[in-house]
Amino acid sequence: MQEETSAPAIRFAGFSDDWKQRKLGDVVEFLDTQRKPLEGAKRVSGPYPYYGASGIIDYVDGYLFDEELVLLSEDGANITDRNYPVCFLASGKYWVNNHAHVLKTNPGNENNFICNSLERKDYNQYNTGMAMPKLNKEVCKNIPISCPDYEEQKQIGDYFRSLDRLITLHQRKYSRLCNIKRSMLERMFPREGATVPEIRFTGFTDAWEQRKLGELADIIGGGTPSTNNNLFWDGDIDWYAPAEIGTKIYLDSSERKITAEGFNNCSAKMLPVGTVLFTSRAGIGKTAILAKEGCTNQGFQSIVPHEKELDSYFIFSRTEELKRYGEVIGAGSTFVEVSGKQMANMDIMMPPTIDEQKQIGSYFKKIDTLITLHQRKLERLQNIKKAYLEKMFV
Repeated sequence: MQEETSAPAIRFAGFSDDWKQRKLGDVVEFLDTQRKPLEGAKRVSGPYPYYGASGIIDYVDGYLFDEELVLLSEDGANITDRNYPVCFLASGKYWVNNHAHVLKTNPGNENNFICNSLERKDYNQYNTGMAMPKLNKEVCKNIPISCPDYEEQKQIGDYFRSLDRLITLHQRKYSRLCNIKRSMLERMFPREGATVPEIRFTGFTDAWEQRKLGELADIIGGGTPSTNNNLFWDGDIDWYAPAEIGTKIYLDSSERKITAEGFNNCSAKMLPVGTVLFTSRAGIGKTAILAKEGCTNQGFQSIVPHEKELDSYFIFSRTEELKRYGEVIGAGSTFVEVSGKQMANMDIMMPPTIDEQKQIGSYFKKIDTLITLHQRKLERLQNIKKAYLEKMFV
């Protein structure tokens, strides 16, 4: 029978031969008999990674392997859900449990090429599990995999190694900034029972004081025009729904807009620039700052700061505190909901001056800007990898 051949959409210069389709069992050796599970109670903490179906799950005091190998998930919901890698490299000294196949590439094949080729596959067609997805070893051996000559495999593998290093670099920077922010949120606001924070800007020494949120801001709900009246919709007034909140700090355009007539025929209120939108129903506590005036539906209790009493970014930086309060206080027969009156009654520790608020808000705005920058770079690199996985493999 004639061997199937093909070629990817994008190739490195100098390569033109067709790729040959093989079975995974002809390209790798399964080392599954060498892996060994360790029950949590029997694990002794140590320096060696302990791998499961989707990566490192622990660190132990011993190892089973001491070479770079390809690990392929054997079971677990992730095989079909794909929230984490299904195939990944392991190197150095490490332990593997019985939830990941251990693959050693045969001579003439490159680890990272084989790993990425397997990672991009849809495993629904190979799933043999019933209650829990499973990739049976014998089924895996017959998975088709298209391979070029070793030199082309190596160039592709090296390219994705470089891309993965960049992704890891930005992931670390992003995680480090998130950790810095988390730490500073704990240290720049008074702990429970305290009246001064652990860290303060120079020139501020007076104790913080407990205030009601309603003393510092107006809490404004929203409304929805009749969806049966076309004259109320597709206008030029921004009208936000909770589903739009969560990915951006500043908002200047809503997904749906209403007309002046629609606005005048519902309970929505016009909210000024600087308003902190706060989702008040199921999914309580998502926030964003209005960069352009607009209104919301009834799924919000938005915070409109009083001038010279509350800084927008200062209160936005306390999102987690607002969220916790809303989740605890909120109650409803059908779903959890916090009212405007309840939000206005929230006790909150405040600096005695607006100047200290602004400095704190400005500090967290800078951190958030850096976090967003690295998050975008990370997402861009991940999208580049995803696109090239489609175009550089068959």
